[in-house]
Amino acid sequence: MQQNLTTVGFDADDTLWHNERFFQLTQAHFADLLADHAEKDHLMERLLAAERRNIRHYGYGVKGFTLSMIETAIEITGDRVPASVIRKLIEAGQEMLAHPIELLPHARESVETLGGSHRVILITKGDLIDQERKLAQSGLGELFDEVEIVSEKTPDVYLSIFARHGDGADRAMMVGNSLRSDVLPAIEAGGWGVHVPHGLVWEHEHAEAPEDAPRFRELPDLGALADLVHTLA
Repeated sequence: MQQNLTTVGFDADDTLWHNERFFQLTQAHFADLLADHAEKDHLMERLLAAERRNIRHYGYGVKGFTLSMIETAIEITGDRVPASVIRKLIEAGQEMLAHPIELLPHARESVETLGGSHRVILITKGDLIDQERKLAQSGLGELFDEVEIVSEKTPDVYLSIFARHGDGADRAMMVGNSLRSDVLPAIEAGGWGVHVPHGLVWEHEHAEAPEDAPRFRELPDLGALADLVHTLA
């Protein structure tokens, strides 16, 4: 198997900085606001269904999440949700969009270290404006050779990105917290897929680890990434 690893792609949300916990805090607030109309578990099921249904319309990110909360609130109350609740949901979404960025352990040092020997690319999905804001606030922007904000992460997307900004997917690695988006499609494209679990994972991103895939690795945190990359380079 040819290794010669030259390019490392990093996911952003919950790989380099915290993200999912703010969604979960907002979901708890959402459940409190609708407590008189639905049990929390049922409400979360309806919200997840709305999010999945709406990805094709709104994409990933806070804006689509906020619209899905509003849609779910309208449905669960039979079109009787108070305007005050809608306003609070909009305000909750705005608060999420303004929340300061908090880097995860070893995020900066990992990108910085690998940037000295490899091409490093940020590959993230979500709302363009929000992802650009988070990257700017993170202070990591100048460390990346390229930044790609995509609507979905598929094998074809990875093939295209690593062909444009690297030496092809077979000489590239994708690092992230999502097996579904960061690891499995990168391996299918012919690259390495490194899973760095975050602990909090959106239900939509759940997938089984490809334990028998020769190009799959799992690390406890980003602190072990540089050593792994240099053993493959």
